[in-house]
Amino acid sequence: MIALTNMYTKYKLLTFSITLAVAAIALQSCHHADESSEKDTRFQVTDSLLHSLLIDTVQEAGAVSQITLTGSIAPDENKMVKIFPFVSGVAQDVNVQLGDVVQKGQTLAILKSAEMAGFTRDYVSSEADIRNTKRILESTSDLYKSGLASQKDLEQAQSDYAKAVAEGKRAGAVISINKSNANGYEVKTPLSGYVVEKNLTSNTQVRADNSQNLFTIADLSTVYVLVNVYESDISKIQTGDPVSITTLSYPDKTFAGKIDKIDNMLDPDNRVMHARIKIQNPGNLLKPGMFANVLIKAKSGESLPEVSSKALVFDNDKNYVIVVDGKAKVHIQPVEIAKTVEDRAYISKGLKPGDKVIASRQVYLYESLKE
Repeated sequence: MIALTNMYTKYKLLTFSITLAVAAIALQSCHHADESSEKDTRFQVTDSLLHSLLIDTVQEAGAVSQITLTGSIAPDENKMVKIFPFVSGVAQDVNVQLGDVVQKGQTLAILKSAEMAGFTRDYVSSEADIRNTKRILESTSDLYKSGLASQKDLEQAQSDYAKAVAEGKRAGAVISINKSNANGYEVKTPLSGYVVEKNLTSNTQVRADNSQNLFTIADLSTVYVLVNVYESDISKIQTGDPVSITTLSYPDKTFAGKIDKIDNMLDPDNRVMHARIKIQNPGNLLKPGMFANVLIKAKSGESLPEVSSKALVFDNDKNYVIVVDGKAKVHIQPVEIAKTVEDRAYISKGLKPGDKVIASRQVYLYESLKE
């Protein structure tokens, strides 16, 4: 009986030992499984899902800085004319107003001018002199051939005719420059465009030696944006840098252009450098004097990986992307952003050129990977 009891006790101890061993092995297996799960952060997706997503390849590019300035619209000086009078007189029939559209050769105003009467008289007189001297030359030439006129008489007749022709050309040129009709001197525009300056009204007395122009006509198909560049930003911009421009009048419309010129001297009063931007003006929407917001995209001199900013996921004050590891495998990758310019993000840490990131439905994948 005692022997059976001892045998039963040994059997219970053996069974308990085996149970403990199996439990230890199970716990160790679970521990290794957890470690394996922690190390493998990749998320398995189907090929069809991956093919339906937009994949963006990380590029290496020169980083761009954004400089925001203010400026004003001004006419293109190469497509603008100031009209001065060639004669004195009294203004009549001023036919245009400030802002009007005019066509090349259009009459802007009429001047009643005594000088124009003198120009007309000179022209008529020169024409008569040409006819008279030509007749004398022909007569003298016939007499010279008959021996009734000397060589000196013939040369004098030729000289008088040449002088009359020269004077006729001069008088004709004056008349052609100073256009006139029966009403008087016509002030015409040599350029199609807009009347951007007007210093003449009816019955105004005009002097030819006055330094003030009567009209300024500007072709606004291209315009300038004049901006002041602060001293701290001078080294960041250069001629040819692309520029985006918005205005108060058209807040939803963006105009594109390039820096056309940068002055070589600082304004001593404001400590700024003047720069000029040339832009196309479709539909002549931009008018001289308009206020403009100017965004200059300047190269910063450093190269950084860049991706579309749409590929970023912002969570808990940090930025993430979903990186494609290989066929149907993705994982969350934290990134640090150096700067964002429009729709491009420049990455200072977390990505390298050639990496592939998900650029659509990345928030859905991010939430799945987090779980």
